[in-house]
Amino acid sequence: MARVVPLDPLRRAKRAQASSAENPSRLRGDGSALTRLTALVEDDLTAVNNLVLQRLLSRVPLVPQLARHVIAAGGKRLRPLLTLAGARLCGYEGTRHHALAACVEFMHTATLLHDDVVDASTVRRGVPSANALFGNASSVLVGDFLISRAFQMMVEDGSLDVLRILADTGAVIAEGEVRQLEAARTSTLSEQTYLDIIRAKTAELFAASCQIGAVVAGRPAPEEEALRTFGLNLGIAFQIADDVLDYGGEQTLLGKTVGDDFREGKVTLPVILAIHRGNEAERAFWRRTMEEQDRRPEDLLHAQRLLQAREALRDSLERAHHYGAMARDALGLFPDTPLRRVLLDLVDFAVDRDF
Repeated sequence: MARVVPLDPLRRAKRAQASSAENPSRLRGDGSALTRLTALVEDDLTAVNNLVLQRLLSRVPLVPQLARHVIAAGGKRLRPLLTLAGARLCGYEGTRHHALAACVEFMHTATLLHDDVVDASTVRRGVPSANALFGNASSVLVGDFLISRAFQMMVEDGSLDVLRILADTGAVIAEGEVRQLEAARTSTLSEQTYLDIIRAKTAELFAASCQIGAVVAGRPAPEEEALRTFGLNLGIAFQIADDVLDYGGEQTLLGKTVGDDFREGKVTLPVILAIHRGNEAERAFWRRTMEEQDRRPEDLLHAQRLLQAREALRDSLERAHHYGAMARDALGLFPDTPLRRVLLDLVDFAVDRDF
């Protein structure tokens, strides 16, 4: 299937040019921000990766085998990177942030395991999902193990503030997942409810990942809140862009099947906008495919055409850029450094990426 381009190429080029005027490094490509951030915290990230492997050890061989399958499949490592970057941005020179970044990675990996079971996904990052290889029961239980391991490491850290932040985040993520499950196959879902769901299930972990960097550095409340605000808005922008990619991305780049949200009946922002702007025949199409789960082989292509015709993909990305702008503003509290500049570039990457 030919790729559905989310934004008019001329508009994308003009926006990239404007962004590059403020951040010249943006010209090096969407992936450069993630690459440069990884390079800036390379030693810290190596320590985190080693710690992850150590703390996966278990007397039950299936636990590390299954968990390593998910972790080894790759990923952007955004959340632990944000913890490392947040601590560095606040001038922290210790090592506590290594274990906390590993906690964040364990929590995120657990949600992936659980999500794939709930969604009956068979592919994750271009390889068979853990539930497809090891079964649903094993995936759920190993996800539980990872969450438990993360809490063990939080207790070892000894900070009640860190424990409170990550414990609260875990509860909010679970609530968001349940709320998304309730909202599935609901063509009348509002944009506000959608935003509430992605704030809970995605953005809260981004926010916590950034916030704990300031906590371990012992920074004052305004800096802690600024990093939290940065992470929260970055997470919202990231998830909206992800939902656009599900309809307008390329499968070879995404590492997952294009149209998964459509097949699972997930009503995301592009669909919400298309339903709101469509005529009665179009709304009937969305009711049939999303609510009634009555889908035909040609329906995904038709859905993509409707999203293009109603400019739903384009305007969803504009929403993502709105939240990205708020994320960028939150970093205004911090001095201009190479790390701050790469975090600003990371916002553009999160929205304009192809994977």
